[in-house]
Amino acid sequence: MHAAVDLAYDYPVLGAFWTVMWIFLWVMWLILLFRVVVDVFRDHEMSGWVKAAWLLFLFLIPFLGVLVYVIARGRDMGRREIKHAQEQQEAFNAYIRETAGSVTPAKAGADDLFRLSELKARGELSEEEFQRAKQKLLA
Repeated sequence: MHAAVDLAYDYPVLGAFWTVMWIFLWVMWLILLFRVVVDVFRDHEMSGWVKAAWLLFLFLIPFLGVLVYVIARGRDMGRREIKHAQEQQEAFNAYIRETAGSVTPAKAGADDLFRLSELKARGELSEEEFQRAKQKLLA
């Protein structure tokens, strides 16, 4: 390993590659650590004491803790992630349905009258056409 490090610094591009690789691995490690911590809190089947034990294990011995957690609970971790994504999508869809359904007929009629008045103001509708359309909307 020592010869590879010496070789890396004999060639500056290889040294830059090693630096970028170590930064990438460090960032990936942090992402994995945070995802495991989030999963510990997301699991509703675990008791508070078990969550506390996992968090203590993760913070005292992080590399081993994450490795053991992913081996022991990795499959369920993926299922919880999928379930969470589905719940978010359902909540978003419910919000869209609720928001789209909140347009009342009176509000829709007022919007249509406003558009008609704009068309009349631009000269695209005559007075007679405007009155006919307005009567149709109000009826």
